[in-house]
Amino acid sequence: MKQPVIFALDDDQQVLQALVRDLRTRYRQEYKILGTTSATEALDSLHGLKNKGAEIALFISDQRMPEMPGVEFLQKARASYPDAKRVLLTAYSDTEAAIKAINEVKLDYYFIKPWDPPEEKLFPVIDDLLQEWQYTYFPNYTGIRIIGYQWSPRSHELKDFLAGNLFPYQWLDIETNEKAKELVTLNKIDLSSLPVLFFEDGSFLPHSSLAAITEKLGIQAKASSELYDVAIIGAGPAGLAAAVYGASEGLKTLLIEKRAPGGQAGTSSRIENYLGFPTGLSGAELTRRAVTQAQRFGTELVSQQQVTAIRLNNQYKIITLSDGTEINALSVIITTGVDYRKLEKRGIEEFTGAGIYYGAAMTEAQACQGREVYIIGGGNSAGQAAMYLAKFAANVHIVIRKESLSSTMSQYLIDQINETENITVLGNTEILEAKGDRRLQELDLMEIGSGQQRTVPADSLFIFIGAKPYTDWIGLNIIKSDKGFIETGRDLVQYPGYRKFWKLEREPFLLETCCPGVFAAGDVRAGAMNRIASAVGEGAMAVKFVHEYLAEI
Repeated sequence: MKQPVIFALDDDQQVLQALVRDLRTRYRQEYKILGTTSATEALDSLHGLKNKGAEIALFISDQRMPEMPGVEFLQKARASYPDAKRVLLTAYSDTEAAIKAINEVKLDYYFIKPWDPPEEKLFPVIDDLLQEWQYTYFPNYTGIRIIGYQWSPRSHELKDFLAGNLFPYQWLDIETNEKAKELVTLNKIDLSSLPVLFFEDGSFLPHSSLAAITEKLGIQAKASSELYDVAIIGAGPAGLAAAVYGASEGLKTLLIEKRAPGGQAGTSSRIENYLGFPTGLSGAELTRRAVTQAQRFGTELVSQQQVTAIRLNNQYKIITLSDGTEINALSVIITTGVDYRKLEKRGIEEFTGAGIYYGAAMTEAQACQGREVYIIGGGNSAGQAAMYLAKFAANVHIVIRKESLSSTMSQYLIDQINETENITVLGNTEILEAKGDRRLQELDLMEIGSGQQRTVPADSLFIFIGAKPYTDWIGLNIIKSDKGFIETGRDLVQYPGYRKFWKLEREPFLLETCCPGVFAAGDVRAGAMNRIASAVGEGAMAVKFVHEYLAEI
C-alpha cells in the first residue's frame, strides 16, 4: 500500500525547504512528503497522482504566490481531492483572507509564518487534522485497473488475460463506479475507447491490443537464444513440471505459452486432491509457485506466442512462432493440453463474453453477486467453479445431460455440492438457446426424455463441456488418435503408417511420438488420465526420455 501524501506549496524555496524538512522529521514514517514552488506545477502533478491512485491527506499552501493565491490553489486542488485537509500559510497581514477562505474553500486551518518551534505551533494542529482525515480514509487500489463495461467481451478478454498471467488488477465498471467515471473524465477518454487499462505509474492504454499490453507489462515474447536443448510447448501442469525438471537437470530449457501459464488447471478456484496440499490451493497459486520454481532453475518463459509449425533439419527441430520467428531445439515436449469444446446452441456465440464464458469462473465471480448463474458440465472443473461461484451468486444451477454427477465428478466435490444450499443440479437437462438484449438474460432448457421445455432467467452461463486436444497446428506427420490426441510409445505400433515415419532400430520411448526427439505429455496425449498429478508426473517423466534421446545424437 502506498503512503498517503502531504503536499506542500510555497514559492519561496527556503521556506518550502524548511516546511518539508519539518514535515519529514515528524511524518515520513506514515506519509510521503511532496513539495514544489510552483502552483501550476502542483496542479499538473495532481493529475498524475490521481492516475497512479495516490491519496492526498493534507495540502499546505502559502497564500501570497505570483502564479495564483494559495486560496485559489486550494480551491482548484479540492476538485481533485475533495477529502484532503487544507491548510493555508499566511503572513500576519493576510489573516483576513485566511478567515474568509474558511468558508470559501472549507479551509481547515491557517498558520501565521514563522511556525517555530514546530513542536508547539505546527505539529499539534497537523496531528489533529491527519487523525481526523484517517477516520474516513480507505486506501485506494494502486495496481493495474481496468475501466470498461461489465458486459463487454473485450473487457472480459482483458480481465481473463491479466488473471491468467498472474497480474493482480482492479475492475471498475464505468456504469456503476464513480472512480471510474472520474478517471475517464479527468483524462478526457472517449467512452468508445473503453476498456482502458491504468497502470501503477499513472499511464494508461485505451482499447489496446494484447501485444501492446504484453509489452507494457514486460512479458517476454521473444526467445533470447537460437538453440535450446529442449523446447516445451504449453505451460500447463505438464509443461511447467517438464520445465522445472529440465532446467534443474542442466538442460537449456525454453517454455512457450500462447496465452497464460497454468492451462485449464490455472483457472481452477480450488484444487483439493493434489498431493501435499491437504487444505487445497487455487490453480493460480499452484501456477505461480510452479512458474517461480521453473524460472529459478533457469527456464526461459516466452508468453503470448503461438507455435504454428515444427519442421526437422537433421537432428534439429525448428519451431515457427506466430510472429514468424524461428527457434532451434534438439528436442521438443508438446504439452498443449486441451481446450473446452464450444457449445453449439443458438445465442451462445452472440453472448460469449457478455454473460457467457468458457471457464473463467474466478475472473467473473464478482459480477455474479446476487445473480442467477448456470454452469454446464459435469467434470471436476465444473464442480470447483460451482463451489466458488456459490459464494457470490444467489443461486448456481449445474446443467448436465446425465441423471447425476456420480460418473464424471470426484466424490469429494459431489459431497460439497450436495451440502451447499444455493447449488442445484439439473440432471437430464440440456440448453437449447441463450437469449438477451446485448447480454445474456434468459436460457431455454429442455428436459431430456419428456422433451418438456422452459425458459429461466439467467445472468451468467459458465461452460465446462468436454475437451478437445489442441493439436490442429501439428504437422510432422505425427500420428494422432481419431479424436486428435497425440499417440506415443508402443501405442504407435498399431497404426499402419508408423513404420513410414519411424526409422530408428529402437522402439519409441513411452512418451515419444512417431518423430524421434518429439515427446508429448499431459492431457494432449492419447491415454492420459486427465488429472493434474498425472500431468505433472508425465512432464517430469518426459525429461528423463529427453536425456536418453540427447545421449543418442
